[in-house]
Amino acid sequence: MQKLIPFLFISILFVSCKEKKETVINETSVVSSIEFAEGFSIEKTENGTIIHLKNPWPGADKTFTYALAENIDKITNKEDYDAVVKIPVQKIVVTSTTHIPSLEMLDVPQSLVGFPNLDYISSPSTRTLIEKGSIKELGKNEDINTETLIDLAPDVVVGFAVDGNNTTFSTIAKTGIPVLYNADWTETHPLGKAEWIKFFGALYGKEKEADSIFNKIKTDYLAAKKMAAEAPTQPTVLSGAMYKDIWYLPQGNSWAARFIADANGNYLWQNTEGTGSIAANLETVLEKGQNADFWIGPGQFTSLQQMTDFHSVYSEFDAFKNNNVYSFTTKTGATGGVVYYELAPNRPDLVLKDIIKMLHPELLKNHELYFFSKLQ
Repeated sequence: MQKLIPFLFISILFVSCKEKKETVINETSVVSSIEFAEGFSIEKTENGTIIHLKNPWPGADKTFTYALAENIDKITNKEDYDAVVKIPVQKIVVTSTTHIPSLEMLDVPQSLVGFPNLDYISSPSTRTLIEKGSIKELGKNEDINTETLIDLAPDVVVGFAVDGNNTTFSTIAKTGIPVLYNADWTETHPLGKAEWIKFFGALYGKEKEADSIFNKIKTDYLAAKKMAAEAPTQPTVLSGAMYKDIWYLPQGNSWAARFIADANGNYLWQNTEGTGSIAANLETVLEKGQNADFWIGPGQFTSLQQMTDFHSVYSEFDAFKNNNVYSFTTKTGATGGVVYYELAPNRPDLVLKDIIKMLHPELLKNHELYFFSKLQ
């Protein structure tokens, strides 16, 4: 998924399906608590678990229903589900680097047997498994090597989609390998993305562990937000950079804008509507953002020199002049994958603390920037 995120905080990234199901495994069921994520719900029954996927991709008019059970023979209405999975999963293929941290936090990284474009993975522990040959290369995400995948015989494939026309996933499903969509990337609340660890917790029969991990992240996030709200100042913030002649920056309801707001920053485009990105001309951004106190996420640039080499106008912004430009692109894994793309959706508490450290350093004196670096 990394190459689908060309600029910081721009949340536009990334089988035919049946009509919405009302069938359940058993009449006695309890809906598990999902607090922030809007894209899925979990239903526990006497014979298993049902995952309802509500928003597989932006603008989707389809829903998916997945049945999980230790004994899938107890599911008598298998045809009513988009996939049936025997749990706990022993072998899995995932397709986004954002899935890797959930496997590691649940202590099941050894179950990963295949991934498209292994170079994107940054985690040192998962890279060790790759170097040992435990995880196979599956090619490109949009063109997965289905022959290699089928030979791996995973219990489940977890994918993502930008629309409903993924013929590769349809081909895989026809071989009998269950395919589940994961839509963590469509969430706009930082804690909503992190809550998708409960999706993986259900696959591994580790619901309690997933709940515990998420609750710790939530507690730390909300505590940091509360602390930031007490800061005496609210610095102004600019974001994004130019691609060709267009400046892309996050819309006011986006994941990125939420972080800045929760860090008690005044994002200058916070009143715009939408959850994706704004395409603006240079003159508009210069007029509105030239005097911004901070510049968070200047595209893919890793130094101030790179920025001015690309366009001299960048040096006209006060944040640039005052050396208050911060980026996450300088921190990468051994093979070039950007750590932020992989881990940030799962650890919004660390992202928020980073931004608070930038905007209000007096509040987090002992915190060292985890994802971000000040550009030199």
